[in-house]
Amino acid sequence: MNNNQKYLTLLAKEFPTIGETATEIINLQAILNLPKGTEHFISDIHGEYEAFQQVLRNGSGNIKEKIKDIFSNRLTQKEMTHLATLIYYPEEKMTLTIEALKNQQEIDEWYKITLNRLVELCVFVASKYTRSKVRKALPNEFAYIIEELLFKANDSNDKEDYYNAIIQSIIALNRGFQFVSAISYLIQRLVVDHLHVVGDIYDRGPFPDKIMDTLMDYHSVDIQWGNHDILWMGAASGSQVCLANVLRICARYDNLSILEEGYGIPLRPLLTFAERVYSKESGACFAPKIDQKTTSYLTDELQQITKIHQAIAVIQFKLEGPIIKRHPEFQMEDRLLLSKIDYNHQTITIKGKVYPLINAYFPTIDPLDPYCLTEEEQQVIEKLSEAFQHSEKLQRHMSFLYSHGSMYLTYNNNLLIHGCVPLNEDGSLMSLKLKGISYQGKQLLDQFELALRKSWLSKETDKTAELDLIWYLWTGAVSSLFGKDQMTTFERYFIEDKETHEEQKNAYYRLRNTEKCCRMILEEFHLNPTCGHIINGHTPVKERIGENPIKANGKLIVIDGGFSKAYQKTTGLAGYTLLYNSYGMQLASHQPFTSRMDAIENERDIISTRRVIDLELKRKKVSETDTGQELMKQLIDLKKLLKAYQDGVISQK
Repeated sequence: MNNNQKYLTLLAKEFPTIGETATEIINLQAILNLPKGTEHFISDIHGEYEAFQQVLRNGSGNIKEKIKDIFSNRLTQKEMTHLATLIYYPEEKMTLTIEALKNQQEIDEWYKITLNRLVELCVFVASKYTRSKVRKALPNEFAYIIEELLFKANDSNDKEDYYNAIIQSIIALNRGFQFVSAISYLIQRLVVDHLHVVGDIYDRGPFPDKIMDTLMDYHSVDIQWGNHDILWMGAASGSQVCLANVLRICARYDNLSILEEGYGIPLRPLLTFAERVYSKESGACFAPKIDQKTTSYLTDELQQITKIHQAIAVIQFKLEGPIIKRHPEFQMEDRLLLSKIDYNHQTITIKGKVYPLINAYFPTIDPLDPYCLTEEEQQVIEKLSEAFQHSEKLQRHMSFLYSHGSMYLTYNNNLLIHGCVPLNEDGSLMSLKLKGISYQGKQLLDQFELALRKSWLSKETDKTAELDLIWYLWTGAVSSLFGKDQMTTFERYFIEDKETHEEQKNAYYRLRNTEKCCRMILEEFHLNPTCGHIINGHTPVKERIGENPIKANGKLIVIDGGFSKAYQKTTGLAGYTLLYNSYGMQLASHQPFTSRMDAIENERDIISTRRVIDLELKRKKVSETDTGQELMKQLIDLKKLLKAYQDGVISQK
């Protein structure tokens, strides 16, 4: 038996008869002619859970657009806004609405009107899918009822009383509240077919763990790892230097609660050490970045965070030294800054120039061996590392990041990448030598991903090389996730002269404005440069000063506009998201999110404007997508199986 026949024999177990095989062929051929599903792109969420929820629930304005398509000639703007808010937050909005009504008769009438509107909208958003796909999305409790209402015949006069009776019964049995919730979430589910998260779920904002829980429950999602994400991934895999960076950033942005309360990681050993070793006056430059208007702390609490911040920063700088020395190929010897300090004169020499230190209090550093951890520092970092690797919730979230994530993704002829493809000034691909072999472009990113996966999955006791490379991804000059020549963390803490704070961006960020560069990169990743796009996050778009997120004649789109509150003064807005449906691509910009209750009570949305990037002259079908290509391969195999049945080569069961 040849390999082809062996394969068909295996396929026959799933489709054991001519009838079942023919039915599946008919089904797949029909699916290929459906409109392309809507893709939703979002990046740089940085722990801002509530703003993320708002954008996810409104589909970047997609739900409002669907409401306008159906009801613009029948409902007022206020009524349409009310309906949209109800769909976003059904339980809270219903509770407020019902409380404002006078009696049960008004409540029943509101339910009747609302249920009919929601059913009509749901029929519209479900129309581009097969019945089978919609059926799988239905909530269990109301699956039969919703299916009956969604798939009634167009000419339903004979059954109009039947459908009205369903609505009336839902209200009479006091199930209106639950039914409105169920169908609202179904509409949210159907307006977006697939979600892309283009990096940086973690750091700065307070609730990345809640975002991860949401993504794990989402119906269809992929993630392109960001530089902040890989720090957490590295820490969970056993990298002490990544862990130190995670802790330092949490302390810097007053977000240590994510570790203790979100992931159950005790910080007592670090706090005890920091309070004993670092004096009150030693760490003014390590005071956390907090909003004085919205955050109030006792002096002792602020001092605790400041001491933790300094203690873990010094541990981080010490841990970086041995990695740099182990890897001359990283070419980072100039970052061995603890060796460049004159501890007697409290100065540091960088690139031949001497600078005074803002803070010269280094109680744990031995000037003769500055990268050696003290015994107590070693104990602290080992206890923290053990806690990271034994946090069930953190390990579960990191496992999801690995299973649903990648360094980059090619999807429907678009390249999704958080940071950059490292380039030299002349536009050529930058190379990095790993284990004696030079890599660049796609191959380099593939090597980065391989190291990340090995650090997580490998059972080997020594994963030093892979963990070191994860740290390099955070801070190295040829890292696709960092994209700068150096990370001047030490200088920003210890040197006042801002010339030392400069971080030169990779040439990619200049050259990506040209169509020639974008076409070269698309070809490097085996994509069609004529119709493909590069979709970036990582660098906030400074719209306030006129920067355009759409670059290179539409070949590249940057969708980091500043979800993180830390960036919004610079960007002038609160992020971009991207929609790609059968009609083309649209970029949505967002205003800063105030609060969940403001969105519910005042029906305030955060969609600002939508810009068309590409408009399809002919509506795109499933057959023109990556999914369609896979279905076509399945069709070829099924047609071979059908012929094998008909020729008697394989027997029906």
